[in-house]
Amino acid sequence: MTQKNEVYKCALCGNIVEILHAGAGELVCCGQAMTLMTENTVDAAKEKHVPVITKVDEGYKVSVGAVPHPMEEKHWIEFIELIADGKVYRQNLSPGGTPEAIFCIKADQVSAREYCNLHGLWKA
Repeated sequence: MTQKNEVYKCALCGNIVEILHAGAGELVCCGQAMTLMTENTVDAAKEKHVPVITKVDEGYKVSVGAVPHPMEEKHWIEFIELIADGKVYRQNLSPGGTPEAIFCIKADQVSAREYCNLHGLWKA
């Protein structure tokens, strides 16, 4: 059984999907079951991945790592999400950009997650 907002990845082609509506079926891509991504929360590597959430005048700023994460062609942050009062807001990123996003919203409860193309899904 899938759960809303879970993220799955195909081990063969790299497709990534996020569950919008939970269901009982199995997610399949390239003829095999997709893998549920685990949200990491503790940095042990040289690169820092845990999102840092800061309240700003416009809403919320989410940066990846206390020290900015690399944004190179072979190693970069693909997206940042802010989950605010049960709604999901996503900013897609590109190599060469900055590993941060500003979400112009008001919310009482927020969490954030990001996806590194090499080191997976991270949450704060």
